Amino acid sequence: MTENTSKNIKFTCRDVRVSYSGKEAVKGIDIEIADRSVTAFIGPSGCGKSSFLRVFNRMNDTIPGCAVTGDIRMDGEDIYAPGLDPVLLRARVGMVFQKPNPFPKSIYDNVAYGPRIHGLAESKADLDEIVHNSLKRAGLWDEVKDRLKDSGTGLSGGQQQRLVIARAIAVSPEVILMDEPASALDPIATAKLEVLIEELKEKFCIVIVTHSMAQAARISQKTAFFHMGDLVEYDETDQIFTNPAELRTQDYIMGRTG
Repeated sequence: MTENTSKNIKFTCRDVRVSYSGKEAVKGIDIEIADRSVTAFIGPSGCGKSSFLRVFNRMNDTIPGCAVTGDIRMDGEDIYAPGLDPVLLRARVGMVFQKPNPFPKSIYDNVAYGPRIHGLAESKADLDEIVHNSLKRAGLWDEVKDRLKDSGTGLSGGQQQRLVIARAIAVSPEVILMDEPASALDPIATAKLEVLIEELKEKFCIVIVTHSMAQAARISQKTAFFHMGDLVEYDETDQIFTNPAELRTQDYIMGRTG
C-alpha cells in the first residue's frame, strides 16, 4: 500500500485488534483518520472506543496483559515498528483524559514541563513564550496570567482541563487524543471546551471519545460508531446522525440500545 492515499490522512489502520489477557476488545478495525479535523468515537460503554483510541499513542503498551496487532500508520510511518520510541511518539500524539490531571505544580510549570524535558526551549525567554502561547491557544491565558505561580490543582475543573490541553500543545504535537474530556465538567465549562476544540482542529488532528451524541454531532466532522468491539459504521457526522446505513447505528442513536 502507498504511504497515504491523501495528504489529508493522518492515521491509517488495517485489521487492528486489541486484546486483554487473550480476550479481544477491539476486533479487526480498518479506518482512516483525517488531519486537521475532529473525529468522534461513539458507542455504549465497554464497546472498545477507549481501547482503540489508545493505539494511536501506544498507551496500551503500559497496560499489563494488553496486546495490539495490525498495521497502524501515522503519516505512512508504522508507529509500532521495532525501535520506534513510544515516548517520542507521545510527544507527537498528546492525550487529554476524562478527569483533569494537572501536575501538583504551578500553572507555569505544568505547561513548561514538556518543553523542558524535550529540550524545546533554549532560554527562559523561549520557555516564557511557549507557556504564554500554549495558555493562549487553550483559551486560558486571560484567566491565569496574573497567577502563573499558583498551583494548577487550585483551578476549577474546566480550567484544569484547559490547562491540561495547554500542557499537551506546549510540545507542539500533531495529534490530540481526548477520552471523554467533558464528562467531569459542567455545561458552561463543556461549552468552552467545545469552542476550544473547534479552534484547535485548524492546527491539529483531534480524535475524541464521547458518550454524548449531541457533543459528537456538534464538534466532529466524522463519527465512528463502535459496538461490542466492532467498528459498525464510519462516515461524515451528518450522515451518521441523519441517515445511518446500519440498523445497529440507528438503534443506538435513537436510544433503542445502550
